[in-house]
Amino acid sequence: MGKTGSFKANIRKMYVMRLLYNMYFISAVLVPFYTDWGGIKFSQILFLNAWFMFWNFLLEIPTGTVADFLGRKVSLVLGCAVGAVGALVYVSYPHYVIFLAAEVIFAVSYTLISGADEALAYDSLKEINQTGISKKVLSRMESFKLAGIVVGAAAGGFIAKHLGLRMPLILQVIPLSIAGIIGFTLKEPHVSQKKPTLSFRSYRKILADGVTFFWRCKILKLLTLDMVIVNAFAWIIIWFYQALLQKSGVDIVYFGIVHMFMSISEILVINSFIRMETWLGSKKRVLFLSAFLTGCSFILLSVTRFTPLVITGILICAAFGLTRGPLFSSYLNKYIPSDKRATILSTTSMLRTFSIVIVNSVSGLLADWSIPYTLLILGIATIVFSFVSNIKEEDLID
Repeated sequence: MGKTGSFKANIRKMYVMRLLYNMYFISAVLVPFYTDWGGIKFSQILFLNAWFMFWNFLLEIPTGTVADFLGRKVSLVLGCAVGAVGALVYVSYPHYVIFLAAEVIFAVSYTLISGADEALAYDSLKEINQTGISKKVLSRMESFKLAGIVVGAAAGGFIAKHLGLRMPLILQVIPLSIAGIIGFTLKEPHVSQKKPTLSFRSYRKILADGVTFFWRCKILKLLTLDMVIVNAFAWIIIWFYQALLQKSGVDIVYFGIVHMFMSISEILVINSFIRMETWLGSKKRVLFLSAFLTGCSFILLSVTRFTPLVITGILICAAFGLTRGPLFSSYLNKYIPSDKRATILSTTSMLRTFSIVIVNSVSGLLADWSIPYTLLILGIATIVFSFVSNIKEEDLID
């Protein structure tokens, strides 16, 4: 296979790896796994998520620098291998300390993948002079991720019912291992093969140079701010949607179906972004509309318990609020040098994680007071932010 064919194959392989890595069988039975098999309280489950996000925050830039230092291919293969280890640690014994340790391992896995996969995909396109289709490719990668979530949720319930609550995580090792094997067959883009002499000093220099470049580039900061703020607000729907369904009288057996339709709605919107830009005549208008509709959905959910409207609000929030990442990743990559790509993308991911931790914490406190008022506040804040964004049309380069 020639140079062009190898790098085109990278893109196809990244689609499959995204699907396999995100095939979370355990998502369908997460709460029963923790409460019935793990024997922990719901408050401890929420702390585990916060613990995972905290370690994501700490590890994003260091592991992104690993990808720039050792290569994106190495980072992806390591991420899959570490994820398989984390799954086995999780089910080794039902103890909270074991769960905490496993969450750290999963955070290492996730952050080794985060940034490195998009960096490898973008640099593969750069090798064959096709960066103009990066938006399409990165959106399709996100679609494969969501498809993996849908397949995992559907299969996980069946696995748990017939084989027990531990088996979804045990069997998680299979898609992770296959993804790692595919990772071995990737061709490293030439730009990411130009690695410095192996030393802590050179690693530290990559880290410092990447963060400094990000901090000094105004447009990178503007794009990142818009991406992380709206995403952090929209992220709340993941934690609130079950409570909203319950209050509207939906039986718990249908929660998983709604979750699947959330992912499907995200896939549909992600793959419609280019058409939406054509319809609206502007890339900036698409960004504005996605943030504005997210805010409107929160306001709708704050004032109704009518089941069809609740489900509609949930789907709109997920479809438009949780799908802006690939758009911003495409725009961000135009401003990032290849040798700093994974480090800077991990910097933006770290800021995204930090914003989610802050918004989740504040929203949790507000929700103890009133879920409807919390959603109303989030909705107003999101709509206001959609109007005050300083991003210009000329900043959004294809």
